[in-house]
Amino acid sequence: MNLRRITLKNGADLDGFRKAVRWLIAEELAPQHVVFAIDDAPGLFGDEQAGDAAPVSLPKGVARLIEQVVCHHDPERYALLYQLVWRVLNGERDLLEVASDPLVHRIDLTARSVRRDLHKMHAFVRFRRLKGDNLERFAAWFEPEHFILEAAASFFIDRFRSMDWAILTPIGSMRWDRAMLIFGPPASREDAPGEDSFEEGWRGYYESVFNPARVNPTAMRAEMPKKYWRNLPETAAIPGLIQTAAQRVERMIEQEATMPAKRTPERALEAMWDQEPKSLKELNAIIAKAGPLVPGATQAVFGEGPAHAEIVFVGEQPGDQEDLQGRPFVGPAGKLLSKAMREAGIEREQAYLTNAVKHFKFEQRGHRRIHSKPTAGEVKHYRPWLMKELELVRPKLVVALGATAVLALSGKATPITRSRGRARFGAYEGYITVHPSYLLRLPDEATKREAYEAFLNDLRRIHDLAQADLDTGELPLAAE
Repeated sequence: MNLRRITLKNGADLDGFRKAVRWLIAEELAPQHVVFAIDDAPGLFGDEQAGDAAPVSLPKGVARLIEQVVCHHDPERYALLYQLVWRVLNGERDLLEVASDPLVHRIDLTARSVRRDLHKMHAFVRFRRLKGDNLERFAAWFEPEHFILEAAASFFIDRFRSMDWAILTPIGSMRWDRAMLIFGPPASREDAPGEDSFEEGWRGYYESVFNPARVNPTAMRAEMPKKYWRNLPETAAIPGLIQTAAQRVERMIEQEATMPAKRTPERALEAMWDQEPKSLKELNAIIAKAGPLVPGATQAVFGEGPAHAEIVFVGEQPGDQEDLQGRPFVGPAGKLLSKAMREAGIEREQAYLTNAVKHFKFEQRGHRRIHSKPTAGEVKHYRPWLMKELELVRPKLVVALGATAVLALSGKATPITRSRGRARFGAYEGYITVHPSYLLRLPDEATKREAYEAFLNDLRRIHDLAQADLDTGELPLAAE
């Protein structure tokens, strides 16, 4: 039998490979009778014409591997994948479970390499403002090892949906204009913008949280390979931080008895904006650009509601559903809050809802992402953004839902049992109550009903306070 030549596009031609597989399986062509080639302008099957072949049913694990491996730069990737497909469809349905099989082992290593490259792109892309443009537009330079642009696109759209950005690479480029994603030709590093004023603030933040007592250059290079260093603003500070680490540790030890070390990342974060944001949209763009200060989140979850709402509700942090949807209070706790607000006469659409921490912090347990409480330090890192958010909304009343919100608003850790009720958060009249997730965690229905009624009474009081002129009497909690 003559060899059949299959020509696919250069890069990650997933659609072309799927179409080829359907045709080849319909023709019952074994891998040894097929040659895969790559061309920038292919005719899909050379001299062959593809018909309407029936779809091929594959295990989910095989389908996921195909999506990853087609992104690899190995020119043999399509031939390897077709061998896998052929064997799975011809009596070896559970082939992927045989880790010792040479084909499975090689494909698994290839997929891992692609996943590592995607992880590095997620971690090490840094956007810079384009100069000479009145619009808020940003660009970044990255050098991937594989053809991962299309695979990485959804991550950056989800995280930076409100920004106008482009990512330039030697293998291609992509541009998001807040509405449409466009893929373009390869670029050079000179096409990307140089350093912008945001980077000075980011370096300041990095230096403020750098712990000289835990310096480990080997581990740092393993997590942040040198090939990415010239694209990351914080790396300019690393040599000096490492060189002075020993002296800084000695000073910390000497000063510990009289003056505990105190980091102030707030000023570094505030320095990230070129000019102070004048609107929530401008503030949200800064938060999105900065990325998560806690590990794991897929996107920033901004506040939601009227720009000048009378009531602002502040929670702890987004949950799993909030992280996926990009909106605050849409998970189980948010639905309970909405129900209670309706019963108390508060229209959710007329209130502004936000969180002290803007990204979802979690622990992965199997396929589930379990909420992980933010530390006091993480709450402090986000506090400048929360306070700027309140300054822009200018609410009549600020409601702290739970202890983390109280800490963020007041700078003090205060038990809810002692502080529940009216409060003052700096310049803002406030009210402290439980977070609705607390009600969901209660062990029995009777306790839940009692706690829900108390929560409902708090919301009724909040509704009344927002409707009336707040008096200026003494309140139980004062901010720093």
